[in-house]
Amino acid sequence: MVEYKPLYSPLASPPGSTGGLGVLGALSSLYPQPTFLGSAATSGNALASQGLVADLYRRPAALPVQTLLGALAAPPARWQYVRQRFAQILANITILSTQREDGERKHAGVRACLNRSYWGTSSETANSMLIGSWGKNTRGRPSRDIDILFLLPPAVYYRFQERSGNRQSQLLQEVKGVLAQTYSQTTMRGDGQVVSIPFNTIPVEVAIGFRFTDGSIRVCDTNGGGKYSISTAEAEVADLDLSDRKWNGNTCALVRMAKRWQSECNVPLKSFQMERLAIEFLNIWPYSTNGLFWYDWMMRDFFGYLRGRALGSDWLSRAETAHRNAISACENEYGNYEALAGQDWQGILGAAAPICVA
Repeated sequence: MVEYKPLYSPLASPPGSTGGLGVLGALSSLYPQPTFLGSAATSGNALASQGLVADLYRRPAALPVQTLLGALAAPPARWQYVRQRFAQILANITILSTQREDGERKHAGVRACLNRSYWGTSSETANSMLIGSWGKNTRGRPSRDIDILFLLPPAVYYRFQERSGNRQSQLLQEVKGVLAQTYSQTTMRGDGQVVSIPFNTIPVEVAIGFRFTDGSIRVCDTNGGGKYSISTAEAEVADLDLSDRKWNGNTCALVRMAKRWQSECNVPLKSFQMERLAIEFLNIWPYSTNGLFWYDWMMRDFFGYLRGRALGSDWLSRAETAHRNAISACENEYGNYEALAGQDWQGILGAAAPICVA
């Protein structure tokens, strides 16, 4: 089987787009415009009925070799380095097994410490959940921190409700004291929402909450005199997991690469925003189930999508620069200009993107 993909994605800009190159039309001015079928699942028979020559430039799956030989000589192989390049990129930004094991030991110890004090058990998992990148499987290398949401017994909630003043601050101070008995370096983060243990290798941050009878989780927030805020952590984990399973692992891969861009280019977007944008984008991208061979396009079209999203302006120039670099990278990948494509990707992902992969 020989795999082909179209030379560009001639889709219109998404609703709310500010114009420019649009979400998926990045290369439309560079090549003739064949009719776009719009789905990676379109059958070979349907393609053949619309003209094989055009199919060679837009067919987003494999065409039977005998079909090609029966019509005209196959075009030269293109995009020779895309699979290898993105396999290496993902390997370079994936947390090492030693780092994962170290992080697992640390968060297990913190959870066990709180369980012993508040629940009378030494469980390393009960009454708590991993949130953030460790809970969503989007952690990169190096991992920035480990986020835990720990649920306290209802009796603790009622005990602190009898107090006056900033009850949430008082509760977090109590939790800090409990952890400090085992981890002397324990601090409270500046925003007053978590207790932090700044381990040398990777910090662990603990948010404290309660499960209410309606099923919601409300977490401590010391700001504004203290309050409880409804947590969306469980829904965030579930949404990302659903998207990742639906799109064959592409959601988490895209988020990891977007977060590397965020770090390399100092992009003022939060990780949660990156995750939501990745989910939104893959829901409309016509090749969302396709694998590594399509990751150059996935990155290019994701940055095109970002340009049309109204999230403020302080990050827009970085998205525009990344989009331009990705357009150039896609052109060079198509022409098999290995080193030039690598340089373009490094403008987005830094040294995680290899110059040469052969």
